[in-house]
Amino acid sequence: MKITAIETYVCHARMRNWIFVKVVTDQPGLWGWGEATLEWHTQSVVGAIKDISQLLVGEDPRRIEHLWQMMYRQHFWHGNGIVRGTAISGIDIALWDILGKIHNVPCHELWGGRVRDYIRLYCHLGGGRMEDFYETAPDDAKRFGDLALKAVDEGFTAFKSMAVPETMPLEGLRPVKYAEACVRAMRDAVGDDIDIMVDCHARPSPRMGMLFAKALEPYGLYFFEEPCWPESMEDIALIQRAVQTPIASGERLVGLHAFRDMLEKRAVSVIQPDITHCGGLSEARKIAALADAYRVSMAPHNPQGPVSTAASIELGFATPSYIICESVHKDVEWRQDVVSEGFTVQEKGRIVLPNSRPGLGIEINEEEVKKHPFQQEILQRTFYKDGSIGDW
Repeated sequence: MKITAIETYVCHARMRNWIFVKVVTDQPGLWGWGEATLEWHTQSVVGAIKDISQLLVGEDPRRIEHLWQMMYRQHFWHGNGIVRGTAISGIDIALWDILGKIHNVPCHELWGGRVRDYIRLYCHLGGGRMEDFYETAPDDAKRFGDLALKAVDEGFTAFKSMAVPETMPLEGLRPVKYAEACVRAMRDAVGDDIDIMVDCHARPSPRMGMLFAKALEPYGLYFFEEPCWPESMEDIALIQRAVQTPIASGERLVGLHAFRDMLEKRAVSVIQPDITHCGGLSEARKIAALADAYRVSMAPHNPQGPVSTAASIELGFATPSYIICESVHKDVEWRQDVVSEGFTVQEKGRIVLPNSRPGLGIEINEEEVKKHPFQQEILQRTFYKDGSIGDW
């Protein structure tokens, strides 16, 4: 059995171009689907996949770890950068899809079988609609409360918000009070039985991140995400020690070694590897095992396309430390038109029941994908009041 081609299909989904990866074999009807979506770097990733494919065409797709080592270590440059790491991830996910199809079992059965009966989903405020999640004014506390109620009405028991505003390296009370008002509005709207997460998007400086974390501590957040740059891991660890709120981070990290450093510093309570960036399912499983040694929870970053979601769910069913799955369902109206899925979602509680189809349990409709060809992603630029560059 040999790999005969590695193909990419780009599907424009407003804020992102989903990059679907199809690994084709010489066995009729046997291929696997992966995803390598990386916002604002679409053409770079497609090129990287083309470069890496030279290493894999003609190889046995069943030798997944061997091929992963080849992709990561060959051609001199290791695959620990975001573009090559994403390219490797998309191919690796597709290889696991193939292996599941060969053995006619879901991927989670390849990894020791189910460790749980269902997986809980959480949504973004607005269901992933860009205008609601990213562009709701941080001083519009009522809007945050209204969107929180809508998420609960749609069956979710957990949701994530961007209630922390963009701030300069040091500011006074105003942005902190804004964030507190927004989170208070959400908690008052939904009560104590709903889990609320706040994502800082690594916008704040370490000092501002600390101020936000302390201000929001009384509201019992499920976790507080990326309070400052991941390059400032020691500062994330300081914030983790200063508050009771669980701190989460990791979506921008690529590879096992980066997560080793995070865990050694005891910087977080929740790791958030992105399966489409960190090295695919192969590396995500190693990261999960490492997190287990530190008794740290895992909640993969997953705001991308449907293959990423299927991969996260398969990982979750076989991973003890996995606690919840990030999901978006309203980023584009036609999301479900491009994919058929093997798992089912119960609307009450938004819980996922196991996939019973082989591999990832999904199939991409290539004709539907072609209806949404590549377009440049919507540019996101942030400037502070004085014209200096900020973090989006």
